[in-house]
Amino acid sequence: QVQLVESEGGLVQPGGSLRLSCTASTFTLDYYSIGWFRQAPGKEREGVSCITSTDSRTYYADSAKGRFTISRDNAKNTVYLQMDSLKPEDTAVYYCAARVDGRWCRGGVREYDYWGQGTQVTVSS
Repeated sequence: QVQLVESEGGLVQPGGSLRLSCTASTFTLDYYSIGWFRQAPGKEREGVSCITSTDSRTYYADSAKGRFTISRDNAKNTVYLQMDSLKPEDTAVYYCAARVDGRWCRGGVREYDYWGQGTQVTVSS
């Protein structure tokens, strides 16, 4: 059984930073493209950023460009999402997901095969 686990989110003030991590205990993340998604109340789940397996290409949603950074540490079997200059509109449940086809990472929720349980990030003063 493939299991992805996100680190704990939290409450952050506007302009603050938070780093989320995504790990797997039952498989090696190296072979998968990893995406970060988020879902705010009443909204659809949307892609935030992703990183391929084959060549670590990264992609960012327009809302994340210049503020978020995705990276992977294969030695630690972990993918990170560094979030800086956080805004109240970044408030959402954040999910990491794995995609078997490691050549690509852009795409919607249907392109991903395995999901974490999600972690709440709240940006508020």
